[in-house]
Amino acid sequence: MVMKASLQLKLGQSLTMTPQLQQAIKLLQLSTLDLQQEIQQALDSNPMLETSEDDDVPDANAAEQDSEEPQKTEETASATESSSDWDESENGPDWASENDIPDNIPDDLPVDTAWDDIYQSAPAAAPRNDDENDSDFETRNSPTETLQDHLEWQLNLTPLSERDQAIAHALMDAVDERGYLTSSIEEIHSGLLDETEDDPLELDEVEAVLHRLQHFDPPGVFACDLQECLLIQLNQLPPDTPWLAQARLVITHYINLLGNRDYAQLLRRSRLKEDQLREVLALITSLNPRPGDSVDQAEPDYVIPDVMVRKHNGRWRVELNPDIAPRIRVNASYASLIKRADSSADNTYLRDQLQEAKWFIKSLQSRNETLLKVATRIVEHQQGFLDHGEEAMKPLILSDIAQAVEMHESTISRVTTQKYMHTPRGIFELKYFFSSHVSTDEGGECSSTAIRAMIKKLIAAETPKKPLSDSKIAAMLGEQGIKVARRTVAKYREAMHIPPSNERKRLV
Repeated sequence: MVMKASLQLKLGQSLTMTPQLQQAIKLLQLSTLDLQQEIQQALDSNPMLETSEDDDVPDANAAEQDSEEPQKTEETASATESSSDWDESENGPDWASENDIPDNIPDDLPVDTAWDDIYQSAPAAAPRNDDENDSDFETRNSPTETLQDHLEWQLNLTPLSERDQAIAHALMDAVDERGYLTSSIEEIHSGLLDETEDDPLELDEVEAVLHRLQHFDPPGVFACDLQECLLIQLNQLPPDTPWLAQARLVITHYINLLGNRDYAQLLRRSRLKEDQLREVLALITSLNPRPGDSVDQAEPDYVIPDVMVRKHNGRWRVELNPDIAPRIRVNASYASLIKRADSSADNTYLRDQLQEAKWFIKSLQSRNETLLKVATRIVEHQQGFLDHGEEAMKPLILSDIAQAVEMHESTISRVTTQKYMHTPRGIFELKYFFSSHVSTDEGGECSSTAIRAMIKKLIAAETPKKPLSDSKIAAMLGEQGIKVARRTVAKYREAMHIPPSNERKRLV
């Protein structure tokens, strides 16, 4: 078989993303923390970029310079202001541009363009004194104490022999994050036998050390199961505590009935009256079934909102948070070193760095313009939520906002991912305002978020002795004109971490 080489001419179309467009899209989908790192990396790698302070921002309309000075373009970057108002009587804010990312980036940008030339700052927070800042810094940056650290600290203050110290460390190694022992006493004892061959360790010695460790803080640690954990806590209460003996009786003999909430059997077997059992249960519920959680707490996750929403003179105002990233600009001193007709390596390097700095600033401006535009449309659509709460949330999908701002759905998805909005009702991710819908009897639509709020409200108002089942909740929502199946109610209830009706039953 003979193969021939030939030339063929084909005509086709392909979409090519320029490096500048790739950079704009990358900045658009970054979270606040990632954006700060990206800006810092750009500041470190590009000498043409520098941070600017509020009192050191140059005028964007500076006078034209002589031909010997660096070349500046006469065009100005188009961007929206950092805030917009929305009122029910209006059709929304007038935007400078309604196009997608590629069209929002101008061809060039003046050298002295600064952050505040495009975006106005939101009202600054009240200043704090230095002592308060120092104290807050130490509080936020101090390492979190774990349960093991807390137990080790108490063990160091407890006088024990070396033999008992070894037993105590073995017991501490078997404690999980809840404060429970993950191994039995026999298993721990057998593991220590190999280390004490000369003088064999007795099981009573391990039990004696365990008894001492069970008096450590928090109450209930070093328990083998829930029953022992609760009994340890009851034994550490003052002897004159009301209903203490009855609580020990219930935990010791009838904990399974208590877990199943079989109050009829519990009343009959414990021979307690209903009001007496109510007092006993109040004492038991004051105990902590997971004592380790009171010490071993995870590092708090702080959220910095990207957008601020507040009501001013009856109108909802949307503003960018000026503190999410440092303000940057082109370094005029380095830019002045560029000469027009010089093709030397140094001058070429400075020109390339200047062009990259301009594109980076334009990409940041495009990111903030798009973020502000999308956030404003969300506030426009969800005014009912801001005014009345979750029950007034309207159905909203990405295509609704994409059509309103004339962008692609993928762009809206990037804008709303890991971006947060501060509202009078709390801080929410932008994706929180998007939800599916359920049909109503009147032919309208109800948001799934609003349905969750209604389910939560119905459960909060139910009778503890006879909690509402999922079928009953679905029927009650149907009476309000909302068509929801029992499976849907169960799904929403589980998403809100609300237990089923049999676990919500209380003796009140």
